[in-house]
Amino acid sequence: MTVETQETAPGGRPAWPWHLGVVAFVVVWFAVYKQLPGFSEWLTGLLPVDRSSHTGEALAFFFYDTPKVIMLLTLIVFAMGVVRSFFSPEKTRALLSGKREGVGNVMAASLGIVTPFCSCSAVPLFIGFVSAGVPLGVTFSFLIAAPMVNEVALVLLWGLVGWKVAVVYLAFGLGVAIVAGWVIGRFHLEGWLQDWVKDIHLGNADAALPGKT
Repeated sequence: MTVETQETAPGGRPAWPWHLGVVAFVVVWFAVYKQLPGFSEWLTGLLPVDRSSHTGEALAFFFYDTPKVIMLLTLIVFAMGVVRSFFSPEKTRALLSGKREGVGNVMAASLGIVTPFCSCSAVPLFIGFVSAGVPLGVTFSFLIAAPMVNEVALVLLWGLVGWKVAVVYLAFGLGVAIVAGWVIGRFHLEGWLQDWVKDIHLGNADAALPGKT
């Protein structure tokens, strides 16, 4: 006897209409995006200004770049929302746990770009990573890259000023995170951790909590 399963969306409804809707949205998005230059020229031509004048150039730029930025933001925020749904703190810790420095620094910095964590969650993430056995230098590579390299800013830079500036921004952010994490790891600062953080790493959760005896 076989049991058929069907993927469902929240609320018990089938998930395929949502998938179809996402595909349709992406197709429509690209179709509209391709029409932005022509739309800008058409809208500027309706106004009583000389297209070759400074005013005409400014209006054409405004009519093109304003919807372009809004569309880019909409697409990248939606896409990163989907990507981030696969990266919970537990999964991130599992991916980095046991990784040696070097490869671990590169992997941690790369994960820092796509995971939904920022500087405000640094303390609980730091404790969680250390308690999972992630080396201190690898942990800092992740914590530096997460707020420094913003995926929305990366896509906007690519769309507005070109891929070269976007690549420089990405490379600089990753480089700082990887090198800084590796240097911190070379100092072997684990001895400076508070005793209750060390106790969490050793598995003594009750004694690890501040104020517990």
